[in-house]
Amino acid sequence: MDPETALELVKHGSSLLLLDVPQYTLIGIDTQAFFAGPAFMGVKMIPPGVHFIYYSSSNREGKEFSPIIGFFVDTSPSEVLVRRWYPLEERLVRVSEEEEGRYSRAVRSMEFDRQLGPYTLREYGDWKRLSSYVTKVIIEKIEPIGGEITVACDSRLVDDIPKTAMERAMIEQLKTSKTRRSIENSEAKGCYFTPIPRVIKQKGITGQELSSLNLDKTHLLESLLMTEYGGNEDRLLGELQFAYIAFLMGQSLEAFLQWKSLISLLFGCTEAPLHTRSLFFTKFIKVLYYQLRYGFQRDHKEKSRNESLVLLDDSWLKDDSFLHHLCKDFFSLVNEASVVDGHLLTWTRKLKELLENSFGWNFQRNYADGLPYEEDDEFAPVVEMVDELYLQGASSA
Repeated sequence: MDPETALELVKHGSSLLLLDVPQYTLIGIDTQAFFAGPAFMGVKMIPPGVHFIYYSSSNREGKEFSPIIGFFVDTSPSEVLVRRWYPLEERLVRVSEEEEGRYSRAVRSMEFDRQLGPYTLREYGDWKRLSSYVTKVIIEKIEPIGGEITVACDSRLVDDIPKTAMERAMIEQLKTSKTRRSIENSEAKGCYFTPIPRVIKQKGITGQELSSLNLDKTHLLESLLMTEYGGNEDRLLGELQFAYIAFLMGQSLEAFLQWKSLISLLFGCTEAPLHTRSLFFTKFIKVLYYQLRYGFQRDHKEKSRNESLVLLDDSWLKDDSFLHHLCKDFFSLVNEASVVDGHLLTWTRKLKELLENSFGWNFQRNYADGLPYEEDDEFAPVVEMVDELYLQGASSA
């Protein structure tokens, strides 16, 4: 990066000033994480917009870490966020308005320039793909009181959730001695996620109709979109991304369960993806593709280097995981449909190839290109291409 470009980013980018942070503290912003050194005081050149900041205190040797605490922010150009380390609770707290103003002026005049590490811009593309639908409105709707997302909020879930292999593995990670003390002594509240019914119950309909509603979640999806998301599909995708980020980087079990609920809801629809909301499902598959590509490939590469950041484990990669079963059913749905939207088909193929090639998942079908049909097969699905301009606008939203 040339000096002029760097200076422009220093002046107009956002900054995060962290006061009195102990050495070896784990500090993360978006997809980037590092350990605080003796001169570390924060991050500069942060692109304005939505970001997730997270941290974890360590012992003096930097080998044992407390539960991660994270929070979302939506920064403006040249904005300076100031937090001070509160050693008694091992957490970052806001400073007074007077202090914030004084320190902000000092940062803008570059008095702390040498103590601020630069935001790694080459990783910004990954973050944008993970957070493309997260907005200030979504953050304010979902974030806990006080904004802090922490595993201490998840204690009420440990004994109540279904115990799949993955969830049992995650719970065991939450039961370390230091984490357990944090959970038991905390009165923190969790995120305000949208409730997603696992089973649809409705009076005044026949058993066959009720079974149909539970087999195809399209009716439930339409109801939730209207009542919980104001008819805005992108807000549901924003909550999906919020939950994934809070889970992957904030190590929140509650967020993982919400992500799982939303994935199960969408993959449980059969009418919507093929007929009524093909564009929405194209965007959903695209979101999921980037989540899995980043979460699996990147996180497993870093596992040996920094286990304190990793909540994923090998149970994600087993072919009996909930995600494998849901993907298998969805791929069959798209595969066997007589009419398929072209963009949905393209991204479904990409997702399937990612799961097969990167994780070795077998969906018990031997396709050369993701579909068991030749190009001129009269029984192959009919591919319809939707308005390119509409899709481009939707993907950039």
